[in-house]
Amino acid sequence: MFLEVDHVSIRYPRSAQAAVDAVSLRLQPGELGALIGPSGSGKTSLLRAVAGLEPAQSGRIRLDGALLEGDGVRVPAEARRIGMVFQDFALFPHLDVAANIGFGLRGMARAQREQIVTQMLALVGLPEAGSKFPHQLSGGQQQRIALARALAPQPRLLLLDEPFSSLDVELRERLAHDVRDILKRTGTTALMVTHDQLEAFAVADVVGVMRHGRLEQWDTPYALYHRPATRFAADFIGHGVLLRGEVQAAADAGVQGEISVQTAAGLLRGLPVESGRDASAAQVDVLLRADDVMHDDASPFKAQVVRKSFRGAEFLYTLALENGQQLLSLVPSHHDHAVGEWIGIRLDVTHLVTFPLAAN
Repeated sequence: MFLEVDHVSIRYPRSAQAAVDAVSLRLQPGELGALIGPSGSGKTSLLRAVAGLEPAQSGRIRLDGALLEGDGVRVPAEARRIGMVFQDFALFPHLDVAANIGFGLRGMARAQREQIVTQMLALVGLPEAGSKFPHQLSGGQQQRIALARALAPQPRLLLLDEPFSSLDVELRERLAHDVRDILKRTGTTALMVTHDQLEAFAVADVVGVMRHGRLEQWDTPYALYHRPATRFAADFIGHGVLLRGEVQAAADAGVQGEISVQTAAGLLRGLPVESGRDASAAQVDVLLRADDVMHDDASPFKAQVVRKSFRGAEFLYTLALENGQQLLSLVPSHHDHAVGEWIGIRLDVTHLVTFPLAAN
């Protein structure tokens, strides 16, 4: 294991609630992680603790087996060999690009420093930009230079704090994929904080969902989307709703480990359950993602279009069932239905994610 965060807690003065509450996570060498969650969930505080910029009141942080924090040890930030990329790029405006990249290499011989700068410029796809100044670059180019500067000293770990938040949406998505490619080519282990789950999914091998200082789930993007461990993670990730369902008698459920649930949109028969469930519960909330709800004119189950969002290749429909419960559905954009129209729907679910009914 390369990065180990073990039950780390952070408290700020005059705050009743811990900013980070007993969080544990792991990153393998070369693995890319991301932390997402609402504002104030503790993402940045945890990142700062790993960097050595914020003291942890309890817990341990290890990097490549060495203890950085905990048990009376606190390695200063400048001695951790951890690189950081900030949301505002933090480039020096009075230095050209080459000098910005080489800023952390000042102890090296000039020829070696220039060689590394040239390598970094090529790595981020800007080989001719060395003599330019930051104000002469686009936002995306500035972020690439910030990444090159952070990678130049060959840090043991790279931390990225909302690295794309100041860029426009289209550029953010493209740059997120480029950054992942660069980090994978260099074998860099990295941890990123972002509020945008699409960015997290584009960059990271493993993603953590934080809420009120706690880590709700630390898992692959696929597992977070299809097998969320908590109600909050299910609601926070992706497009989906929790639909009330009646658990059928055991005789109707199929083989052991499978249940059947009757919902207002149809019967989900004999499906494996991917989350914990109270075996005695007669009612559950079933997670249905937008891609679980198919448009099917032949279906006896109808829903009314109450909202539609055009997304180019598809519409995201908000649908209301006859009992008032709502669903989301992704439908190819040539199926253009008017708001107020009733359409047939069919559930296409391969496994069940269920939660106990929410307390009123």
